[in-house]
Amino acid sequence: MDTMADLQPGDKATIVSFTDDELSLKLLEMGCIPGEEIIFKKKAPLGCPVSIEVAGYLLSLRKAEAATVIVNCGK
Repeated sequence: MDTMADLQPGDKATIVSFTDDELSLKLLEMGCIPGEEIIFKKKAPLGCPVSIEVAGYLLSLRKAEAATVIVNCGK
């Protein structure tokens, strides 16, 4: 399975689970719920931060944070 950090701009994916329990609580509060569809919008020139669309808004995450979110992108 891929992580959110592996996606490229324009990719759609579904959140499956998290690898960091402490960080997952913060992400859940921000709408990153397993089963929620996300759209990877863009990333900064050096790859960090990344921007995703989730639950109707844009969320920016550090690449290390995005790497803790396991997604199913249907590839």
